[in-house]
Amino acid sequence: MLPQWIIEKKRDGEALTKKEIQWFINGYADNSIPDYQMSALAMAIFLRGMTPGEITALTEAMMHSGEIVDTSSLSAPIIDKHSTGGIGDKVSLILAPLVASCGVAVPMLSGRGLGITGGTLDKLESIPGYKTNLSITEFLEIIDKCGCSIMGQTDTLAPADKKLYALRDVTGTVPSIPLISASIMSKKLAENTHGLVLDVKWGKGAFMKNVEDARKLATTMIDIGNSMGKGMTALLTDMNQPLGKTAGNALEVIETVDALQGSGPADLMKITMALSAEMLLLAGLANDMTAATAQLQSKLDSGHAFEAFKKMVILHGGDISYIDNPSKLPSAANLVHYPANENGFIHEVNAEMIGRACIVLGAGRKNVDENIDPAVGISGIVKTGDNVSKGDPLLLIHSNNARKTEEAKSFLDKAFSISTETPEPTVLIISTIKPNEDK
Repeated sequence: MLPQWIIEKKRDGEALTKKEIQWFINGYADNSIPDYQMSALAMAIFLRGMTPGEITALTEAMMHSGEIVDTSSLSAPIIDKHSTGGIGDKVSLILAPLVASCGVAVPMLSGRGLGITGGTLDKLESIPGYKTNLSITEFLEIIDKCGCSIMGQTDTLAPADKKLYALRDVTGTVPSIPLISASIMSKKLAENTHGLVLDVKWGKGAFMKNVEDARKLATTMIDIGNSMGKGMTALLTDMNQPLGKTAGNALEVIETVDALQGSGPADLMKITMALSAEMLLLAGLANDMTAATAQLQSKLDSGHAFEAFKKMVILHGGDISYIDNPSKLPSAANLVHYPANENGFIHEVNAEMIGRACIVLGAGRKNVDENIDPAVGISGIVKTGDNVSKGDPLLLIHSNNARKTEEAKSFLDKAFSISTETPEPTVLIISTIKPNEDK
């Protein structure tokens, strides 16, 4: 068997066998198959797609390319959440300690920025000292102590996916349902959780641009998890405009602290509470959404969720003084208001253009090895339906480079639509999908 034979077979639209997929992924994991051949196969998959059987085989091959976490030391129900990524999506930072404070073990393996979307690890690393590179033993010890841990993939956990995840970002193969499904589910199945709640985003700032593709992605992942005995739920959520008021690493940590102290933006908190409630249902700690939501709200109101977040930061080596006083977090030298050019109601805040502006400012990566600037980004983002007057700030640019500020403005010029007509309200959660159920 030669790699090029498998590439050619998929290029021509044929289905690969389980043996062929396993052989190729094993070769990529042990470096006998180089990046350029994996890139070629990824592009062939992107263009030609995969059958359900192929996707399951790819998931299993990547999952078994490394170790499976032994979670037997954890006595609490083990439930994770995963988002397909969006602009301003800092839900994981709020959700993990919130759900953990209710008695769920939340082992969260997260990623870095992919495409225009921000990375959870990048946000946490804007907290000085926070370590995302831990051993599985350390990971489990932290969960045992505070209920949750957010870290990056280890070299031994789904290593084939870890390599492919970075490669997809720079080869134009990110928005592929087979590749996204296999990537997410290989990591989550390797975590050995009892259940998984998925936040599958659609819209201009998401990899899935329409609801139909998002639904297909959600059902694909649910079918994979369900076939392997995992409790599964997916929410289809709107990502046409950024989530919350900020986009950028340290800025999103500040918004996380606000949210955990009861001052989170309405859209951010609605998504966070809905996902968290579904996790409590899967864990068997609530009988319905009303009871789950009340339990979560009590943990926010009492400060228990915020304390769980602080404890997690400490256990990861983070300097807690930056959480107690978020103004200490990295801040940009230049703050520039971006004004409205007319009076009216905001009809569109294009999440993709906001994301591109953040990349230009240095909040994301243009290539795998590029460093990010934790201080830069955008805050104070207006929302669809807001009424503005000409000259009012639509957002605040946080920049450390004047040239990058001007380049970012070229994308922001395409981000907003203002009209005298009142827009229809945004529907944040389009659908909740469970195995063999769509409602």
